[in-house]
Amino acid sequence: MQDNFPSTSGDLSGLGWQAWRECAAKLVGRHGSTVPLGSKHAAILIKRKDTLLVTFETHARMAELSAEAHPLGWTMVKGLDWSHLCLVSEDDTWFREPRVYGFFDRLIDDGFFDQFDQVIFYGAGPCGYAASAFSVSAPGAKVVMLRPQATLDPERTEWDDRYIRMRRTSFTDRFGYAPDMLGGAAEAVLLYDPEVELDAMHAALFSHPKLLRFRTRYLGYQIETELMQMRVLLRLLAQVGSGKLTRTSLGRLFRARRNAPGYLAHLLQVVLAEERDYLTALLCRNVLARNLGGPRFRKALSMADSRLHAGQD
Repeated sequence: MQDNFPSTSGDLSGLGWQAWRECAAKLVGRHGSTVPLGSKHAAILIKRKDTLLVTFETHARMAELSAEAHPLGWTMVKGLDWSHLCLVSEDDTWFREPRVYGFFDRLIDDGFFDQFDQVIFYGAGPCGYAASAFSVSAPGAKVVMLRPQATLDPERTEWDDRYIRMRRTSFTDRFGYAPDMLGGAAEAVLLYDPEVELDAMHAALFSHPKLLRFRTRYLGYQIETELMQMRVLLRLLAQVGSGKLTRTSLGRLFRARRNAPGYLAHLLQVVLAEERDYLTALLCRNVLARNLGGPRFRKALSMADSRLHAGQD
């Protein structure tokens, strides 16, 4: 990568929010620019080639996904020389902040997005909501969302009781209802776990002629983390950028779950909860034969075999 961005000495881990913003601005330096958007948000731009990745991320999630607490998009900057605009928040705000609206207004007025051959919006959970909602500012963009919320307006989604503290936040003014804001996108990809009922209900509210809706069963709330650990997420974004992502290619990428400890552990929990001893034995033997399991799988296999043998007597 030209100019060696970001510097290998740019470790941002362990920093509080304000210190992280200051150090990230210094690290970006001449490679881009940083714009504070009030006390809880900031925008960080790295301008490279003609594909722009716009990510919505939180300070806390960066620390979970990156050993150096770097934005997700910096990996794409280094790997593919993409340009990157990161909207980062201190915590989960759904980016419902007038300063953020004003920032996108300025980008629209300046024709910022017109400088790029393609624009890709990305986010997960509350950030997936934001990726869809603000994609309206760049008509023709591609949008990738992991378990996004459509809105937290209680008039529309009173059935979602997970985010009570956000009930007083307006989701009815500008950039409000994410599915409507998605209308100008060229295409969209939405990943969700149908076993998480409320996530599935939000996913059902999204509609688009070129929406690829893909089920990531048994990844639960941790779709982003699991896909990163499987080394699938960045490959997914790369395929979106090259125009090669299809349901078939995404299915091939998702096969990586067969070797993912998190997915296998979740699957074990499911078959144990359902008391399916035969499936438990099959799963544990398969995992242990590939040296992917530990004491938990050996114990589950022993107990399942004991019950199966007892049933035969």
